[in-house]
Amino acid sequence: MKKLRHLLRSVLPVVCASALGVSEALALPVAAPQPDSPVINVAADCYSIGQQVAAQAGGTLAKASEASRGGQPVCVIVVLIPGKDGQRPRREEIVVPQG
Repeated sequence: MKKLRHLLRSVLPVVCASALGVSEALALPVAAPQPDSPVINVAADCYSIGQQVAAQAGGTLAKASEASRGGQPVCVIVVLIPGKDGQRPRREEIVVPQG
């Protein structure tokens, strides 16, 4: 039993290290966007739209996500509007056309 334990102690680190090397070798490289191709960062656009909507509503932005409604791209904005007289904030969902 002691021989088996000694064998496992010496072999286990080698097996783990080789498995780590294999998993890194199998990882696919991420393709960077080409400089001549247009890149549109939709999530950041919805976030900035959400900040504007929240400021206009007098609340704070809770969530901003992209969606498709009727085949058109929209931003779904969730704003928390402060409650009156110490009440809980009111959650308001606003759908804004993207663009």
